[in-house]
Amino acid sequence: MRAIRYAHSRLALLGVAALVLAACATVDTSNSPLHPATTIDAVRFYTGTWYEIGRRPMKLTDGCVAGGTTYTPQGGTKVKVLDFCYQGSSTGKRKTIGGPARILDPGTNARLHVSYRFLGIVPVQRDYWVLDVAPDYSWFISADPTFHDLWIYTRNPRPTQAEVAPLVARAKALGYDTSQLEFPATGG
Repeated sequence: MRAIRYAHSRLALLGVAALVLAACATVDTSNSPLHPATTIDAVRFYTGTWYEIGRRPMKLTDGCVAGGTTYTPQGGTKVKVLDFCYQGSSTGKRKTIGGPARILDPGTNARLHVSYRFLGIVPVQRDYWVLDVAPDYSWFISADPTFHDLWIYTRNPRPTQAEVAPLVARAKALGYDTSQLEFPATGG
């Protein structure tokens, strides 16, 4: 009886270990319909503030408007990332999350891995791919490698509808369902 319980406990432990390892595994992106932008200038791109114009809704950004991301080069493939938004309106409480990042594809510079610190201590790992970028670096479209989340950013915090419409069309041309996008740019 004791041997049977030991065997069941051991199998359960192995099952838990397998689940933990599976959860830690890297997402296989080899069959992804997404492909990062050809090549971007890392210093030009990962410097300064980009403003979030469109995004797929998610719990973390509920009620957030006037959002953006500030990149600060740290040398080589290292970048400091600070995401921000304002709760409810552009004059609401500022929310931030940030952390160190590294460029995963030096030379192309279109894949970024960020190690966010939620509440300042809890690590949250995210990968972002730059799918398209304007030749003058005035806008970019990015997604996570699973094609679940999508963002449209510009250097201008308040682009016109005429400026946003072609970016949404470009995201749709990349294969994304743009009907799910929300546009919290200014918060009205």
